[in-house]
Amino acid sequence: MKPKKLKKIAKITTGVVLFITLPSLLLYGFLYFKYNEELPQGIQGVEADALAHKMLESLNYEAYKQTTDLEWTFKNRHHYVWDKEQNICTVYWKDYKVVLHLNYPGRSKAYVHSFDVPDEQKDELVAKALKYFNNDSFWLVAPYKVFDPGVERRIVTLENGDNALLITYTTGGSTPGDSYLWQFDPTGRPISFKMWTSLLPIEGIEASWSDWTTTVTGAELPTFHKLLFIGLELKNIKGTR
Repeated sequence: MKPKKLKKIAKITTGVVLFITLPSLLLYGFLYFKYNEELPQGIQGVEADALAHKMLESLNYEAYKQTTDLEWTFKNRHHYVWDKEQNICTVYWKDYKVVLHLNYPGRSKAYVHSFDVPDEQKDELVAKALKYFNNDSFWLVAPYKVFDPGVERRIVTLENGDNALLITYTTGGSTPGDSYLWQFDPTGRPISFKMWTSLLPIEGIEASWSDWTTTVTGAELPTFHKLLFIGLELKNIKGTR
């Protein structure tokens, strides 16, 4: 190939790469300088625990505890049927079905078109389903997890004088070490949280907690979250006992 032609191809390739990446870099830079925040410092103790209890009361935690089965769809992609008593969740997506035994992972099963999947492929599907479950269930029931084992609670005073609740998960889930700063309305109901997670390149991004629905058991669960210009929808929410 002639040098002139090679030079032209290289120039076109460089232009295409810049056309694709430059807007993304500019957007990332804008978002970073607009939203990035350092993790706030808070105080552990009785006040933090009291704020966490107030949140649970606003969402009828007793009703959630008595809800034995939860069903929902996340972003029209993943569907879940979760037996909370047995801690077994069946996860559906595309042509796959995985029965997650969350207390005894070795008992988990995977299926493709209703056919049992063995060995390494099963392990891959189980791992993927568990990752989906950890993420998608968090967007449904995160407020109810503030007293889970390995959770640290701190009270943080905001610039406007309101109290917020900083939650840090030291164990469990797919990304231990993540922190979330819950903000509330006057009744103690969550309205949003800010996130410091290993999966997000910008720290302190805020997501709404809104559009609540009440299950037949009385548990309060969200149907929508707004994260910057992204919407996370949860549909077909059912709770039974």
